[in-house]
Amino acid sequence: MEFPKMKNVKVHQILDDAQIITGDGLKILKVDGDYLPFLSEIEMLAKFPAVTVDMGAVKFMCKGANLMRPGIKKFTEFEKDKIVCIVEESQHKFLAVGKSLVSSSELETMEKGEVIKNMHYISDRFWETGKTIYD
Repeated sequence: MEFPKMKNVKVHQILDDAQIITGDGLKILKVDGDYLPFLSEIEMLAKFPAVTVDMGAVKFMCKGANLMRPGIKKFTEFEKDKIVCIVEESQHKFLAVGKSLVSSSELETMEKGEVIKNMHYISDRFWETGKTIYD
């Protein structure tokens, strides 16, 4: 997934290894060298592969847990080590963004195990800091 070329770019250092990058009304999160769509960027998030989780997984996702296979209800196609969005099943809201630890074809045959490394989730420090940054 390519991010669009942005004008008026500002970089907000959050941690040694994390930045919120803003420009043209868009927010992107950079963590450990990975560029993630910020959870407030619904149009951008919709362009990425996604997994839908059951309501039992929601509280764990919002505390930063990695996504485990039993919580997944459905998913789109994705490759290993790619950015994937995590969506809750009732309201279809984006809960988290992470990096896939397996491909969707591997996921089909899995019964347990970690599927996505949770890198940005609702209520994390990036989310809270992002609410204070306006461009």
